[in-house]
Amino acid sequence: MEFKQIPQRKIPNILITGTPGTGKTSLAQQLSQSTGYVHHDISLLAKEKNLCDGWDDEYKCYIIDEDKICDELENQMNLGGNIVDYHGCDFFPERWFDLVVVLRTNNTVLYDRLSKRNYHQKKLTDNIESEIFGVILEEAEDSYKKEIILELENNEINDLERNLDLILEWIKKWESNQK
Repeated sequence: MEFKQIPQRKIPNILITGTPGTGKTSLAQQLSQSTGYVHHDISLLAKEKNLCDGWDDEYKCYIIDEDKICDELENQMNLGGNIVDYHGCDFFPERWFDLVVVLRTNNTVLYDRLSKRNYHQKKLTDNIESEIFGVILEEAEDSYKKEIILELENNEINDLERNLDLILEWIKKWESNQK
């Protein structure tokens, strides 16, 4: 059996994950604008390209087909310069990411954000509990090397700006180490 080696990327891939309502998409959009990297909103991609495996009546959302998502992104991820934005992370191949950002939010702030999105009570409660118990952080720690995971608080606009600056600084260091 022949092992195909993937060439080292010149620019990194970044995963931004966290409980719904923690600000993943806002941070990913700003990071994409600042870097020119391609932003992949997985929920949107699944809907646009019909990469879904049905509808969840209880949570009122599409169920993504994780294999189809990975197949769709595989070639582009090998090139680098991608920002993936999704509330789950354990199904993405470990080799795809150079940095995994896990956003965390205060429960009161998160409750207000999810209420504004009109989440029904069960969905709201389940997401708040997920944040309390650090489910997404644990999923990231089980799926990726600890040294590439960055846990960041994201409660207000100042946090978003600080987090953006931290990631941009990380990118500069990463790119300088590739030369």
